[in-house]
Amino acid sequence: MRPTTAIVVTCALLASCKYSGHDVVLHAANDIPERLSDWGVVSANGQEFELNDGVVPYDLNTPLFSDYALKLRTVWMPIGSSARYSSDREFDFPVGTIISKTFHYQKAAAWGDDSFTVIKADREAALNAKGRLDLDDYVLIETRILVRYDDGWKALPYVWNEAQDEAFLELAGDARNVVLAGAQGHDDIVYIVPDANQCGGCHTPDHSARELRPLGPRAWQLNRDYQYQQTTANQLDRWTVMGLLSGVGDTPPQGARWSEPGDATTEQRVKAYLDANCAHCHNAAGAADTSALHLNIDAPVDRLYGVCKTPVAVGRGSGDRPYDIYPGRPGESILVYRMQHTDPAIAMPELGRSAVHTEGVQLVSDWIAGLNGDC
Repeated sequence: MRPTTAIVVTCALLASCKYSGHDVVLHAANDIPERLSDWGVVSANGQEFELNDGVVPYDLNTPLFSDYALKLRTVWMPIGSSARYSSDREFDFPVGTIISKTFHYQKAAAWGDDSFTVIKADREAALNAKGRLDLDDYVLIETRILVRYDDGWKALPYVWNEAQDEAFLELAGDARNVVLAGAQGHDDIVYIVPDANQCGGCHTPDHSARELRPLGPRAWQLNRDYQYQQTTANQLDRWTVMGLLSGVGDTPPQGARWSEPGDATTEQRVKAYLDANCAHCHNAAGAADTSALHLNIDAPVDRLYGVCKTPVAVGRGSGDRPYDIYPGRPGESILVYRMQHTDPAIAMPELGRSAVHTEGVQLVSDWIAGLNGDC
């Protein structure tokens, strides 16, 4: 049943943090609040950022790259409900589910009132020992939430204010000048907060159905350990014990972490990376289906994966390279060329980044360099 007024839900499942605000509030689809705090999912007071009771943090094996931003993900479900497990697609979350993703950076040594300089590093977000983020060390940029109503998901972008004590709904998106400070120098970028319609550009993996879906919470992405405040546990196991997930089988698919080899091969890491960054469009039913380039994690590495495949209506995006993936020749592969650019007419993905992901480019290049065969 779609809520017609705000529903206040008392949370029974404790996550990892002590929250000083009110209970989680599920607002009606036609009564979306201007302030993020009105949802009661996460909050900040200028000194610390924290999660409400019952709001569960999680992380992915291989996340989408977003200009080196750190991302703190959470999920909340109404009491007594749970998501239904799937081994090969996103879970079926119950009506009332609220998923949040807070984009933030660690402040660099050059941080100041007139210098929005942050650390450029590939790593995961981490709550401190109290289950919070210390805002002396971090700066919040935006929190995106996905809310499931009975007629589908709704995406809502909230942008944090300068005081770091509230985020406000920005359906038209936003932009912020950011300086990324890395070992090789500084990169000036414009960090883009997508508008509500652009959220659908990625969160609609089946463009004919035109239904927004969560992209991250899938079995292979969640099948990993997470450091909760009091324990470390596999996320699928933890969600099951907490009653948040039902139907998990004995052998969920293994996830590959692109940034940490572990037992994964280079190819497994590349396939995880391309799935997370490209497959929301580049799949058999996605918005880029006419390209005949399928980069989902379970796709075979063949012509449809780009090997010796000539481009389709790519324009300047080909860079005069002959094939999407040219075995042994990353410098002549369109895939690498598009990853190396920030020009909107060339860059892939089209949305969500203003910086080149140097480490991702290197991984894909190394993999292509090791491919045997010729075209």
